[in-house]
Amino acid sequence: MPAITPEIIAKHGITPDEYNRILKILGREPNLTELGVFSVMWSEHCSYKNSKLELKKFPVTGPRVLVKAGEENAGVIDIGDGWAIAFKMESHNHPSAIEPFQGAATGVGGIIRDIFTMGARPVFSMNSLRFGDIRGDSQQSATNRRLFAGVVNGIAHYGNCIGIPTIGGEVYFDDSYSGNPLVNVFCLGILKHEQIARGAAKGVGNPVFYVGAETGRDGLAGAAFASRELTEESKEDRPAVQVGDPFREKLLLEACLELLASGCVAGIQDMGAAGLTCSTCETASRGGTGVEIDVNLVPKRETGMTPYEILLSESQERMLVIVKKGEEDKVRAIFEKWDLPYAHVGVVNDDGMMRVREGNEIAVEIPARQLADEAPLYSREAAPKRLPSPSTSPACPKPTPFLRWKNSRPPEHRLRSNGSGSNTTTWSASAPPSCQARTPPSSSSAKPTKS
Repeated sequence: MPAITPEIIAKHGITPDEYNRILKILGREPNLTELGVFSVMWSEHCSYKNSKLELKKFPVTGPRVLVKAGEENAGVIDIGDGWAIAFKMESHNHPSAIEPFQGAATGVGGIIRDIFTMGARPVFSMNSLRFGDIRGDSQQSATNRRLFAGVVNGIAHYGNCIGIPTIGGEVYFDDSYSGNPLVNVFCLGILKHEQIARGAAKGVGNPVFYVGAETGRDGLAGAAFASRELTEESKEDRPAVQVGDPFREKLLLEACLELLASGCVAGIQDMGAAGLTCSTCETASRGGTGVEIDVNLVPKRETGMTPYEILLSESQERMLVIVKKGEEDKVRAIFEKWDLPYAHVGVVNDDGMMRVREGNEIAVEIPARQLADEAPLYSREAAPKRLPSPSTSPACPKPTPFLRWKNSRPPEHRLRSNGSGSNTTTWSASAPPSCQARTPPSSSSAKPTKS
C-alpha cells in the first residue's frame, strides 16, 4: 500500500482541511482505499457539499409528500386512492461530454434504478438537454453535433431496450454549453403506498446480498470524475465513463419488484454513484447500523481487481439488498429465476461502521454516518444577477412555426426535439437563447408545413 502523500491527496480531490477532518474521524491516517472512499463520498456528485445549503432552501414537505426529496433514492407523492408516484431527475453531464452515447444511456439506467429501488414500476422517462451551437463548419460545431447525436441516441437506446418510453423532453442550444453539455434525465414510476421500499440496513444479523451485473473497472471513481472541472485532460478519464446493459437492467427491474413483493427485503439500495461504497455506507447510515462486506465474495468480470477498484467501480445494473434473516433461499430462487449473478457478501451489524474485508484483512473501516452524511459543506460566493436593460436587449425575431417530420431526419439546423426517440419528432428552427420564443404545433401532418 503506497504512502499517503500531499500529491496523492490532491489527486483524489481532497483539500488539506478535508484531509484533517478525515484524520479526526478516523483517529489515524487513512490507507489508499479509505482515501478513495472518502474522495467519492465527499465529492460534489455524492455529497452536494457545494450546493446543499442552496438546495435546502427549496420546500420538501407537504400534505401529499410521502418521501421527501433527498430522504431516499427518489421522492414519493400521494396521488389518491392509495396510489403514489415516485420520481426523480438527475444529471450525467461530464460522462456525456467524454463518451456521449454511454454517458447518456447510463444516466437513463441510473435514474430508472432509483425508481424501482423505491418499489415503484417505472412507466416513463423525460429529459432536458443543453448543447453548444451545432450549426456551421467549425471544429467546435462538429464536436457539438457529435455530442448531440451521441446523447440522443444513448437516451433512445436505453429506453427502447428496457421498454420504458421517453414521452417528451426539451433541447436548447447556446455557446456556453459548447463541448460541455447538460444531460438531465427524469423517470416516474407508480406504486401503492404500502409498496414503498427503503434504502436502510435494518436488522442486526441480516444478510447482505449483491445482485446484478458483475463488477468491472468501468466507471472507476466516476462520482469524483463527475465533480471535477471538465478540461482537455479529462479525455484521459474515458475509463471513468460507465458502460450500460439495458437488457440486464430489465431482468434486474423485474427481479427486484418480485423480491420486494415477496416480503423478504429489509432494505434495498442501487449501486449508482460511488457504487458499492455508496450503497454500503448509505444503507448503514440510514438504518443506524453498520455493514460489513467481503470484497472477495463480490462477483467480478475482471481478474486481479483490488479492494480500491471494487469499491470505487461504477459498473452498472447492480443492487445491494438487505435480506431478512431466514429468507435467503427465497431470495436465491428469485435471482436464479431471472438469471442474475448474485452473492451473499456481508452482514448487518450494530457498531455503526462501514467495514470492508479482503478475506481476513481489513481494507476499510470508517464510521458510516460520518462518511455518508457529514461531508463538509461550503457556502460559495455568487455574483449578483444582472439583467440587461430593455433598451439594450436584442430584439426577438418572429418565432418560426414548428415543423412535423415523420420517418425522416430533419435538417441539422432545425434545433428543437421532443426527445422521445420515436419516428415522429417535433422540431423548430433556432432562436437566440435570450428569447426562447416558441409557437405550438398546429397539426400532426406527416409532411413538413411552413407558415
